[in-house]
Amino acid sequence: MPDAGTTTAGAAHSAGNTIRIAGMMSGTSFDAVDVAVAEFERDGFERDGPVLACRPVGMVSVPLEPGLRSAIAGLLPPHPTDIATVCRLDTELGQLFARVAGQAIAELGPVDLVVSHGQTVFHWVEDREALGTLQLGNPAWIAEATGAAVLSDVRTRDISRGGQGAPLAAILDALLVLSGDDVRRGSLNLGGIANITVSEPDPNGSGASGREVIAYDLGPASALLDLAVSQATGGAERMDTDGARAARGRVQTSLLEKLLSEPYYRLAPPKSTGKELFDALYLSRMVAELPISLDDLAATLTELTALLVAAACSRHRLTELVVAGGGIRNPTLMARIAVNAAVPVRPIDDFGLPAQAKEAYLMALIGYLSWNGLPGTLSSATGASSLLGSFTPGRQPLRLPEPATSMPERMVIVS
Repeated sequence: MPDAGTTTAGAAHSAGNTIRIAGMMSGTSFDAVDVAVAEFERDGFERDGPVLACRPVGMVSVPLEPGLRSAIAGLLPPHPTDIATVCRLDTELGQLFARVAGQAIAELGPVDLVVSHGQTVFHWVEDREALGTLQLGNPAWIAEATGAAVLSDVRTRDISRGGQGAPLAAILDALLVLSGDDVRRGSLNLGGIANITVSEPDPNGSGASGREVIAYDLGPASALLDLAVSQATGGAERMDTDGARAARGRVQTSLLEKLLSEPYYRLAPPKSTGKELFDALYLSRMVAELPISLDDLAATLTELTALLVAAACSRHRLTELVVAGGGIRNPTLMARIAVNAAVPVRPIDDFGLPAQAKEAYLMALIGYLSWNGLPGTLSSATGASSLLGSFTPGRQPLRLPEPATSMPERMVIVS
C-alpha cells in the first residue's frame, strides 16, 4: 500500500503543541467504518480553566461489504467459532482499517496518530463485572500502510483497573455536552446499544463543580431490531430503514412487558452490556410461540428503546436530551423517544460535532488524551479512571511528549 504522506508524530507535536488525529470507529452495528480527523490545541484557551480546542477536519465513511458483515455476524454469540476464523477476521479487518485510514488521510490530509477502536466481537460481563473485551483488526496493518503511530485496544486497560470498559463516550460528553451551564442535560448515543451520560450531584463532594459524570449502557437500540429484520427477511433487509416497519406496526403489550422484565435494566450503574446478551437466542426466547408480524415486532422493539431512554430521563430528572449515533436516522424511534421522554431533544450537531461522526471524533479525543498521558475514562462513569490503549509505532520511532499536568475542564469546537 502506498505511503499516505503522514508527518512524524514527534515533529508535529512539537510544532505549536497541535496534533492531528484520525479517530476510527466500526460500531456494534458493523455497517460501516468511519474515520474522523481532528486537530487538537491546548495553548491559548486557559481563560476559563484548562480548555481543549478541537477543530473537526472531516469524516470519511466506508460501508462494510456484505461478505465481511456476514463473517463478523457469524463470529458473534451464539455462533460457534474457531481460532483460525478469528485470526483470519482479525487480519482482514486490520487490512480494511488500513485502507480506510489511508483513504481518509489522502482526502483530509496527514495525521500524527490514528486511533482504531477495532471491531467488537465480545464484551465479557458476568455478575455485573466486566472481565474482558475483544476488538479485532490488528493495528500493525494501519501503522504499516499509513506510517502513523496507532493507538488501539482502548477498552482493556479500563477493565484491568476494575472498570466496565464502556461506555467510552462519557469523556467527550463531559467535556463538550455537559460542561459550561447548569442545564440538566443527558447525552444519548443510539448505536447497536444505547448509552447515556448525565451529570449528577457528587455524593462525596470531591468534584470541583460539586457534580460527577455518570454513564452507562441502557440496553438495545438497533441490536435486536436489526436482528429481527435480518432474520425475517433472510438478510434481504438489514435494518428497519427510516423506521418504516415500526411506523406501520402496532406495539404488542404482552411482548413489551416481557422485554422490560430483563434484569439488566434494574442494575445500578456503572454497568455495560452488548450483543453477548441481546443476541439471536435472546430474541427467539422473547418471541417464542408468540404470533407476531415483523412490523409489529419492529414497533415493539422500537418502543422498548424509547421507554428505556424515557426511564433514564425521568430517573435523572433531565430537562434536555442530546442525541447522536445511527439511531438518529430512524424518525420513528426519534418520535417515540420524544413522546415518551417528554423533554426537548436536539442533535449533538448543535454542539459542533456531526451526529453520525460522534464516536469517530470520540476516538480522536481519546487519542489526544492518551498521547498526553491523561485518562480517557472517568471513575464515576465506567468505574475506573484509566489511561487508555496501546501504541504501535509508525514509520518513525514513537516519541511521546511529557505528560500533561492537568485534565481539560471542557472542550470547545473551533472552525
